[in-house]
Amino acid sequence: MENTAGQLQINNVTKRFGAHAAIDQVTLEIPQGKFVTLLGPSGCGKTTLLRMIAGFYEPDTGTISLDGSRIDQLPPHQRSTAMVFQDYALFPHMTVRDNVAYGLRLAKVAKPDIQRRVNQTLDFLGLGSLGDRWPNQLSGGQQQRVALARALIVEPKVLLLDEPLSNLDANFRERMRWELRSLQQRLNITFLYVTHDQNEALAMSDWVAVMNAGHVEQWGTPRQIYHAPNGAFVATFIGTANLREATILRREREHVFVSLAENMISIPTLEASSTNESVLLCIRPEVIAISRIRRDEANVNLAGHVTRLAFLGHLTRYWVEVAGEEWIVDQPDPGSAEIAYEGDVILSFEPQHVHIISSP
Repeated sequence: MENTAGQLQINNVTKRFGAHAAIDQVTLEIPQGKFVTLLGPSGCGKTTLLRMIAGFYEPDTGTISLDGSRIDQLPPHQRSTAMVFQDYALFPHMTVRDNVAYGLRLAKVAKPDIQRRVNQTLDFLGLGSLGDRWPNQLSGGQQQRVALARALIVEPKVLLLDEPLSNLDANFRERMRWELRSLQQRLNITFLYVTHDQNEALAMSDWVAVMNAGHVEQWGTPRQIYHAPNGAFVATFIGTANLREATILRREREHVFVSLAENMISIPTLEASSTNESVLLCIRPEVIAISRIRRDEANVNLAGHVTRLAFLGHLTRYWVEVAGEEWIVDQPDPGSAEIAYEGDVILSFEPQHVHIISSP
């Protein structure tokens, strides 16, 4: 894994609510100037961790540091962080301009400087003509930009974002992903983003921490967590995966041999493994080809039967029974003139697309 210098350091942090450990001994190093996402299902602890960094919760144990100095004992306004909430939390009795200026007024910045910085920030985010409007006169996307402006105007070192796109419709949400990513790159400050949406995390992030039940299951780049998940939870939470139990029969140099659906296959791997070790094989649906004929012997070929299929626009998803187990196969859809596969088929994939997960 790439070595990253930790600007924001979370060291062995735990947070309990009664007997429940919302965060359980989490350690992370968030690099400077990167878009980092905390990704996980509802209740995994990602928002609790974000709120501890912001200063709204205190950790029970552990420390939180920014640029080498502890911040977990400081009040929120002294931490060099700012937070954008899921519901934006705009003050309904204040205009856009006053909402954006709020943090500077609290910090007792001189009025001329407040006016200058508010104008610059509104222009930067395309809100220059909306300064005198009230929050209820804005669209959802405009409200989000105002919330961003209010957070960014205090010039934080780390911007914390708690699912800020969840209230937007699907098409606008996708557009706002690219606007947020572009904004982060222009500002070159650290964004720490919380979401349960895997597509959002993969599309926007430099680094992702996959969380579950108060723990960080895996930390890595989007490609690392997708193509090399370190466990069944990450493999199935990030996209879709065919997981198959297998036993390593033997190892020869940089290959291991396993039995899969009554086939002996050779998988290239540099991971440490031993004969008779139980493992999980992870095969993503999009690396599998479906056809009526067997591919050359360099591929894994499995005979199966289509049990159902679904047309999803850009692809067709097949569920195929192979030796009593169900496989999911995604095929790009070439157009309406093509006929979907039914009945008996052959599934084919290259061995190098099989990822081995060691059993815990």
